[in-house]
Amino acid sequence: MFRIGQGYDVHKLVRGRPLILGGIKIEHEYGLLGHSDADVLLHAVMDALLGALALGDIGTHFPPSDPQYKDADSGKLLEAVWQMVSSRGYQLANLDATIVCEQPRLKPYIEAMRSNIASILCADTGQISLKATTEEGLGVSGSGGVAVHCVLILSSSQQMD
Repeated sequence: MFRIGQGYDVHKLVRGRPLILGGIKIEHEYGLLGHSDADVLLHAVMDALLGALALGDIGTHFPPSDPQYKDADSGKLLEAVWQMVSSRGYQLANLDATIVCEQPRLKPYIEAMRSNIASILCADTGQISLKATTEEGLGVSGSGGVAVHCVLILSSSQQMD
């Protein structure tokens, strides 16, 4: 039994916030604006996981109107989502995500992000593909944001009812 999930998230870059992507602090003068730590990569991963099992989205489970999620660590939220997924008998087959931003250059951080995500999802880094690209000054990243597209496959030996 396989389930496919797709996730997308976008946040605006602003001064005065840390830039955290994939649970890794990135050295940059701008950070992402959001209610939690605004880790756009982990948010897209969470939405893909939840979507694969028709469990709604992260706003349903961790509403921005709830003060307990103010500046929340998205890694901890991903752990909670992964618990929902794994408790239903699913494991990650593979994950592929594309981070879209003009700055900063992310190549030096990709392996650390892959390793962190793999650790949270009880997977090998070989199951986690992360890529970074720009929009050549156009689109969301050209207007000062960071977007992430994520697809993944979950596998289970259980039969669906």
